Amino acid sequence: MPALFRFPTTPLRQALLVLVLLLLPVWLLGEHAYLSINDNLDSELVAPSLLPRLGVLLDYRSTAVVPPLMDGLPRNALRSGLSVTMQLFAVLPPLPAYLLHALLVRLVALLGFYALARTHWLRKPEDAELAALLALAWATLPMHTIYGLSVGGQPWVLWAVLNLREGRRRGLSWLTLAVFPLWSMFVYVGPFLLAGIGGLLAWDWWHGRRAHLGAVLLGAGLLLASYLVVEYPLLYSLLIAKQFVSHRVEFDISQLLPMSFLIGLKSTLHYLLMGQYLPGLFFRGVILAVVAVALTKGEPATRRALGRQLLPLGIVLVLTAVFCGFYPQLLAALQAYIPLLRTFNVGRFHFLTPLLWFVVLVLSLRALPPGRLRVGLAVVQLLLGLAMNTEWTTNLRHLAGVAPATEPSYAAYVAPRLFARVRALLHERTGQEPPAYRVACLGLPPSVAQLNGFYTLDSYQNNYPLRYKHQFRPLIAGELAKDPALRAYFDAWGNRCYLFSAELGRNFRVGAAQRRVVQHWAFDAAAFRRLGGRFVLSAARLARPQESGLRLLAVQADAAAYWQLFVYEVALPSE
Repeated sequence: MPALFRFPTTPLRQALLVLVLLLLPVWLLGEHAYLSINDNLDSELVAPSLLPRLGVLLDYRSTAVVPPLMDGLPRNALRSGLSVTMQLFAVLPPLPAYLLHALLVRLVALLGFYALARTHWLRKPEDAELAALLALAWATLPMHTIYGLSVGGQPWVLWAVLNLREGRRRGLSWLTLAVFPLWSMFVYVGPFLLAGIGGLLAWDWWHGRRAHLGAVLLGAGLLLASYLVVEYPLLYSLLIAKQFVSHRVEFDISQLLPMSFLIGLKSTLHYLLMGQYLPGLFFRGVILAVVAVALTKGEPATRRALGRQLLPLGIVLVLTAVFCGFYPQLLAALQAYIPLLRTFNVGRFHFLTPLLWFVVLVLSLRALPPGRLRVGLAVVQLLLGLAMNTEWTTNLRHLAGVAPATEPSYAAYVAPRLFARVRALLHERTGQEPPAYRVACLGLPPSVAQLNGFYTLDSYQNNYPLRYKHQFRPLIAGELAKDPALRAYFDAWGNRCYLFSAELGRNFRVGAAQRRVVQHWAFDAAAFRRLGGRFVLSAARLARPQESGLRLLAVQADAAAYWQLFVYEVALPSE
């Protein structure tokens, strides 16, 4: 057989091939693939897609704005352009960019974990297969790849720090730490990685291991300096130039979540045993079972050594779960005294816990003798991670023709043909292209309209001017008054600056098959008009649009689309 077609013989190459094969379904489906929607397709693809097209990817002037979002969202409220993620979206359309980006993130994640395991724990030749299996299990966890290497690339950070701690590969390790911010997000992992490195430095200092502390400290400094360069526009606009006051200053966690001790305890257990969905939601039970096996099956000396290694890791994991579980209560008590707690979420230490759990897994499996048992346990963890990767399992269901009705494919969700019809309708009505008028959406995320070239007054943003939030609120004040929970959702949080309906609640995915009808919608059309709005694109039919100051222009449908759109126009007073 020609060498080109030989099956890879090394465990690492086999793991890479298996990873590519596991990701093959999403590539076979193409535009009919399923992409995770919550905190992903409903929000995170817009900025990478829009900024290059508008020519403001690297425009950090205080006057730079993004007109399609919120009638001119400040550019510096969005992600930095100094990012591999953003640059990839600059050269490819959104879907190919997303798919290629996800593939690259997982490939780099696999290589990073393999390098970490082989360099520091699984060094024997017979350990290569186990290291490759664990690297594959790590790379297939249900992490949000749109955040780059924020989670998947953490093994590279730990690899570099441990190298520096041992006085090895200094140049390459410093370089790794310096470039990591170019493909990760500071707000999710930056401060917490630095805190983790600081904790390790303190541990080594306490135990007298001080020979290489300077090298590790320099590595942490390079990581911080690189993050400051990458995130300079955001930090400068908020902390120095004070370009705008963020809506986040009104965050009030006490209005959003119950504050009881029992709720905190349940949340703690969830963080400990399941984690959080953004960095990767998976059951830690398999790892705990492996720990139990390793502490009972191994040699006495090996078991004692393992116990000493796992004890500090276990304490860190438990304390992190307690901190994250009771973070809402802590925040509610302190936010009035420490305003920074309102604007920056310091409870994201859970972004580090998937890697810590996998370190526990590696150490426990290493304590077992080579053979089928430890390989089998690693395979079980791999299968568990795949089973809990809803993006992967949903794509398998799409391939099998049994896709969930509420989880549309990319093509059905973005529905370009449907929105092209709406665009043609509004052009016929106004003689204008989308930049000349503003729309807002009811029952569907504004990101859908934004990805189709519409300029929306509503949006899902983690950071935007407080002034705009106050300008937008009158549009939905009548609906917020009907539902205290919805009112708190907007007033005390507000990242989803949406058109709300008390009848729809927080259903922002009203599919055509649902045939939802809103009987009474207390919408302030005059305030909408003053803000520049003219059309409402609704996924639900308004039973009495005239009560809302609107009139129905058309109903648009497409068999390939998830949505049916009711297009309403603001009625002038004389009408």
